[in-house]
Amino acid sequence: MFLRTRFAGLVRTARRSVCSPTDMPKGKFYYSVRKGFKPGVYNSWDECKSQVEKFPAASFKKFASERDAWAFFRGEEPSAAPAGSREPIPPHSPSVSPGADPNASLLPKRGPEPLQYIPLGKKRCHSDESMELHPKRVKPSEDQTSQGGDGFTYMGDAVVVYTDGCCSANGQRGARAGIGVFWGHNHPLNVAERLQGRQTNQRAEIQAACRALEQARQNHVQKLVLYTDSKFTINGVTSWVKTWKLNGWRLKSGGNVTNQEDFMKLDELNSELEVVWVNIR
Repeated sequence: MFLRTRFAGLVRTARRSVCSPTDMPKGKFYYSVRKGFKPGVYNSWDECKSQVEKFPAASFKKFASERDAWAFFRGEEPSAAPAGSREPIPPHSPSVSPGADPNASLLPKRGPEPLQYIPLGKKRCHSDESMELHPKRVKPSEDQTSQGGDGFTYMGDAVVVYTDGCCSANGQRGARAGIGVFWGHNHPLNVAERLQGRQTNQRAEIQAACRALEQARQNHVQKLVLYTDSKFTINGVTSWVKTWKLNGWRLKSGGNVTNQEDFMKLDELNSELEVVWVNIR
């Protein structure tokens, strides 16, 4: 939890510097707790965290609008809430006000869902981008980290790293994307910078992972546990890429693979290392 909290701070810095439109108010977030010690909508991450930390199967999410936060609280899809509606705050919930920590979505709602080791150069095969992987949980003893004398954090004999990508106005003109890589508190390899090239959220997630693998290779790290909230990136590099290569980097439908160059780069790096890809929900 300590590493994830530090990672959240690093990515917050990156998002503020490269992913936030200058005309967008900052700190306007609402934290909806559907399952926790005291469900409700909160105005800060600290308040939300106190309700969900150590609560079994806690369910919570960050929203930019109070309307969507209350929709999630009621068990609805945020988009299903009537436009312009504004729910009154129930008596058992704290009042909502601006100024929330914009980090909460980076921290896992439940525990991480590790995937099994991918042997060197070997990938699992699935045939379509829409397929979901079924993560395999590691043994409890493998889910404990320790600090090494080299400054890295270890899970067993593998180094732990967190990556994240972000993009404001994703898919729109004027989009701004950034990447974050976190190795540990004040670690010299930590990264928080603007994404180069096409500005999309998916590219940012893939390139953040690429940067982490490049750094691992440059620093002679062979085994890695990489945490990311991008299931798209995990599915792509551990499953879909093999089929794409067999099909000449085309989808079953005949269309082009989105982010082909990015996945080619990530696949090459992944084939040189032993990586456990972990999806943080």
